[in-house]
Amino acid sequence: MLFALTTNAWQDLSDISSVLIVALFIIAGIFLGYALRGLVGRWQAESIERKMKLREEEAEAEIKSRIKESDIQARAAVVKAREAFEASTKSRRDELQAVEDRQTQREANLDNKAAALDAREAAVSAKAAAAESAAEAAKAAAAKAAADQQLADTRLCELAKMTHEEARKEILRKTNDELRTDAESLSRRIQEAAREQGNGLARQLIVDAVQRCAVSHLGEIVTTVVKIPGADLKGRIIGRDGRNVRAFEAATGVSLLLDDAPETVVLSSFDPLRREVARLALEKLVADGRIHPGSIESAVEEAKTAVAEAEYEAGTAAAAEAGVPGLPDVVLRRMGALKYRTSFTQNVLRHTVEVSLLMGTMAAELGLDAVQARRIGFLHDIGKAVTGDKKGAHAELGAEFLKTHGEAETVCRAVAAHHSSNDAEGGLMGVLCAAADAISSARPGARLENVGDYIQRLDDLEKMAKAHAGVTGVFAVQAGRDLRVIVDPAAISDEAAGVLARELCREISDRIRFPGQIRVTVVRELRCTEYAK
Repeated sequence: MLFALTTNAWQDLSDISSVLIVALFIIAGIFLGYALRGLVGRWQAESIERKMKLREEEAEAEIKSRIKESDIQARAAVVKAREAFEASTKSRRDELQAVEDRQTQREANLDNKAAALDAREAAVSAKAAAAESAAEAAKAAAAKAAADQQLADTRLCELAKMTHEEARKEILRKTNDELRTDAESLSRRIQEAAREQGNGLARQLIVDAVQRCAVSHLGEIVTTVVKIPGADLKGRIIGRDGRNVRAFEAATGVSLLLDDAPETVVLSSFDPLRREVARLALEKLVADGRIHPGSIESAVEEAKTAVAEAEYEAGTAAAAEAGVPGLPDVVLRRMGALKYRTSFTQNVLRHTVEVSLLMGTMAAELGLDAVQARRIGFLHDIGKAVTGDKKGAHAELGAEFLKTHGEAETVCRAVAAHHSSNDAEGGLMGVLCAAADAISSARPGARLENVGDYIQRLDDLEKMAKAHAGVTGVFAVQAGRDLRVIVDPAAISDEAAGVLARELCREISDRIRFPGQIRVTVVRELRCTEYAK
């Protein structure tokens, strides 16, 4: 029992020791934890402190760097401002020096002018004194002359039995007549000299231009003949009940004449463009052999396309021949359309090429722009290809068309004025264009004039001249290019004859359309006839 008690006591003591040991361990762990926590906190604090020190050092370094950079920039700005100030100061100093130099020069000039004015004043004073003495002498001479004139007038009135006023009027009338006669005579001599010299120069210039210009000339009629391989094709062309002929004429606007010759078909139309379309279409139909309304329409459309291409090619070739580059395609097509137009049997496209070459040559001889002159001459009749679309004079329509397509104002004005009576409208280029146009139209063989129009023009010329007072006879000779006017010598003087010739020239230019020029010659002849018995 004692042993059991002892054993129990030792067990109790062992339990208490275990508890104490565990408590000690717990306490030791707590103290160790607090110690570790303190160490870790100190380490973290030291780490944070080191980082803060590093950041502080970096901030100080950056602040120093920025301060240094700002110092450098401030110094650069100061240097730059100083340089600008010095440059401005130097410029201002130079300006002040220039002003001072000019002021010095001006003062020197004023001194020179003052000296010159003093010398001039002295000379004027001397001349004034001399003029006063001369005026006194002239006044005395004038008084003496007036007295002499009064005495002469008194004696003249006594001799002529006329008053002083009547004598003065008679002298003035005779003086005016003499002066008018002298003026008209001088004017006539000046005009004749200028005409002779100008005609010689113009004739030489035109001869040179014409000699340098060599172009072919064609004559056009209103019919075109198409050959067919056999007479049996005429039946196909006519068709059943003439339906093919009607379809062809409706599609082309051209009349077919099939009865003139066995192997030919005549196309008749006043429009050469339609005749060309009809010719190409008929040749295609004859070559194909299948002729009916459907094939006729197809052939006519193909012919129109071919003619349009031919127009462009003709315009391009003509522009190259005339030496006029850089024209738009629409202008070249319009110019090519003139290939199928004629004016008094003269082909218009060939006429434009000829006018272009003539204008270029004359402009070069006169020292003008030959390139622009050729361009104006080539384009001057383009309005004839526009008249089918609009109504109006071809010169104005052509100028409007060219202006629409970006042509220069000088070219448009010259084209618009090449048929105008006012030379100032188109300038010198307009005058040259009118001259070249007249040369190309009036040369021998260029145009064939209708007989009725020719007779009517001669009749108009004679009537116009006979309408003037003092005209006794009028004769239009040399196919109307020379008008001889006979005047009454008692009614018209030599000077009045020259005036009459100029008036007739102006009236003819304003009222009659003619190619080339018309020479007006006024003949004044006095014949005295007596019979000795």
